[in-house]
Amino acid sequence: MKQPNYDNSELNTETATGHLSAKRIPIITVKNLVKKFGNFVANDHLTFDVYKGEIFGFLGANGAGKTTAMRILCGLSSPTSGELMVGGYDVYKQTELIKRNIGYMSQKFSLYEDMTIAENVRFYAGIYGLSRQQRKEKEDRMLKKLGLEPERNKLIASLPLGWKQKLAFSIALLHDPQIVFLDEPTGGVDPITRRQFWDFIYEAAAEGKTIFVTTHYMDEAEYCDRVSIMVDGRIAALDTPDALKEQFKSEDMNGVFLQLARSAQRTE
Repeated sequence: MKQPNYDNSELNTETATGHLSAKRIPIITVKNLVKKFGNFVANDHLTFDVYKGEIFGFLGANGAGKTTAMRILCGLSSPTSGELMVGGYDVYKQTELIKRNIGYMSQKFSLYEDMTIAENVRFYAGIYGLSRQQRKEKEDRMLKKLGLEPERNKLIASLPLGWKQKLAFSIALLHDPQIVFLDEPTGGVDPITRRQFWDFIYEAAAEGKTIFVTTHYMDEAEYCDRVSIMVDGRIAALDTPDALKEQFKSEDMNGVFLQLARSAQRTE
């Protein structure tokens, strides 16, 4: 598996020409998405595709509208207008099917801290409809991979934040979803844990899973196949990290983001 290259130079070449080149199959399609709250337009005619096996970065400052759009794609909110398909399902008519066929990891830690590691795994396996045998196999395989077998009966509350986040990501993959939505998954963790987390992301993408991720770390935007940057409810830029840096004459994605963010007129 290709590992993330944290000086970014080799990584961008791989993501731009590697695992996506033979699989340009849209798995998320968004056409003219509009979301209004009264007179406020949170999402203003968003149009984009996300491809199978792609790591798609969805960026924007506070108030840009990215969280609203992600909630709609996850079937947690309804659009005002537009055409949207997620994993082959219609966002208007098949939200329950969308929820059952995606993985989701929220910005805030989503596991139950007063339950043990094993209890959390079994609980979510039950929600995802896995059989008793599947639950046992998935639990054993997951905890072995994470090195948490000896800790399976520890309360979640006793784990360091980094381990909590890696466990939450693994549980989001428990039912083998086609698409995984990650809302700022590495917020608050140390740099080493962030690197390990991105190893997990790359492994999932290499298996054909589509990763839709928001992050406020601009170095992480460099690890994505493509990046969308939202400003005031609209998509202001969408391309590979290398192409965006060339377009905006910037050495890194932070420079690209700052140029676009300065034009923002609204905040949350």
